[in-house]
Amino acid sequence: MPTEIITTDDLREFKMELLDAFKKILKEENNPRAKKWLKSREVCKLLGVSSGTLQTLRAKGTIPYAKVGGVMFYDADNIRKMLEQNQVKPNYRRRGL
Repeated sequence: MPTEIITTDDLREFKMELLDAFKKILKEENNPRAKKWLKSREVCKLLGVSSGTLQTLRAKGTIPYAKVGGVMFYDADNIRKMLEQNQVKPNYRRRGL
């Protein structure tokens, strides 16, 4: 069985590949858009609203949700659709000269 020598350059390259893989995993874990289902605190953070406001949005039926054992889950696609449907577009008017 031949012996293979590992150089410091090999170890450095392996370290960089490993770090890149970890960064990718962490980015996906912390990115709510990469997840299918979001918890209430994630939705509050994403929308920049309080938990009370989120509760009001649920009660009014503005945001659909699922409840499992007392924990609220929100479909990330539904949140995006709700934002798109409620988007306010600016009304620019030119003033007469």
